[in-house]
Amino acid sequence: MDVQRKLEILADAAKYDASCASSGTEKRDSSDGKGMGSTAPGMGICHSYAPDGRCISLLKVLLTNACNYDCLYCVNRASSNVPRARFTIDELVKLTLDFYRRNYIEGLFLSSGIIRSPDYTMEQVVSVARKLREEHHFRGYIHLKTIPEADDALIVEAGKYADRLSINIEMPDAASLQQFAPEKDVRAIRRTMGRLRLKLDEAEDNRAAKTRAKPHRFAPAGQSTQMIVGADSANDHTILHASANLYGSYRLRRVYYSAFSPIPDASRALPLVQPPLLREHRLYQADWLMRFYGFDVAEIVDDSAMLPLDIDPKLAWALRHRDRFPLDVNRASREELLRVPGFGTKAVERIIATRRTTTIRISDLARLHVPKHKALPFIVLSDHRPSPHRLDEARLIERLKPKATQLGFGF
Repeated sequence: MDVQRKLEILADAAKYDASCASSGTEKRDSSDGKGMGSTAPGMGICHSYAPDGRCISLLKVLLTNACNYDCLYCVNRASSNVPRARFTIDELVKLTLDFYRRNYIEGLFLSSGIIRSPDYTMEQVVSVARKLREEHHFRGYIHLKTIPEADDALIVEAGKYADRLSINIEMPDAASLQQFAPEKDVRAIRRTMGRLRLKLDEAEDNRAAKTRAKPHRFAPAGQSTQMIVGADSANDHTILHASANLYGSYRLRRVYYSAFSPIPDASRALPLVQPPLLREHRLYQADWLMRFYGFDVAEIVDDSAMLPLDIDPKLAWALRHRDRFPLDVNRASREELLRVPGFGTKAVERIIATRRTTTIRISDLARLHVPKHKALPFIVLSDHRPSPHRLDEARLIERLKPKATQLGFGF
């Protein structure tokens, strides 16, 4: 099998993994004439796009799609009737360098099916990163998938070469993972996450210490994980509660949510249709509220345990707590401002900076990048006070819903 055919199979096999962002690492470049590549912002690929329209800046590929495990939700499971392929280490290194030289990619996202053993698979994955860094002085972004139960020495070496490490939790609770992926052990996955956190904390402490010795490098962009949405019966409250636990216990940089997509020769235990992609989008918005806006899971999801699809979770919270509004923008605390629909974190910082020197008026909202139609019913300004019945209008939610738009037909 030639390399082009391998790439066709193994790039397609990697498309279901959503956790391939290239952010948060240290800044490197090769402007000194040594090495190749960089992690400078804005230098990623803009020539190739995923089928859903997202721009892909990393070569996202599997080392092999052969796998010992038979996870029901995975297209690459042992019992799946799909073409199999495997890159050699040299083939994958050459492919990465060739793609970078042609300005197709900014870096590499590498995962793999489990072959022979976790240690053997992890050693193969690490070998690709080692060769890129040490033999070819590649300074671009590298994200490696960590194999559960791999030896600790391999985890340490992976962190030496990778910018980010990740291990997929896959399901929001242990019972679902046991049902759909009986060979996987949620305790082993969490142990590996815990080991990664210890190494990351150690590296952070070393960087903070004022010593002349150069601190040991370990995955400066941290670790992340992915959960599949809609393959099991878990509701949004369960998913977000699991995410909050992962953030708190392992200091993850990101939890990625991947809407389940029906796969060839699927098990009868799996749903026949995928969940709406809007559900995935709402989970990302709720995740953002937990990480940057100070919301708790119990505040985001109401008694139905599912996020509304017709409005965003922040607006849904505000409509459930109308007694807290309207809020005086010129007097409210930062925490209160962050809960106003239409106010982003940057807009709140601009508001706080502006009101130190002047009183904020309606005319200032456009300059502060605040959408007036969403924010005005919930705020008081020096020249604006909404009528008392406006927040109680039965049609308020309908007025604030995004307007329906005609989708394009692709021709």
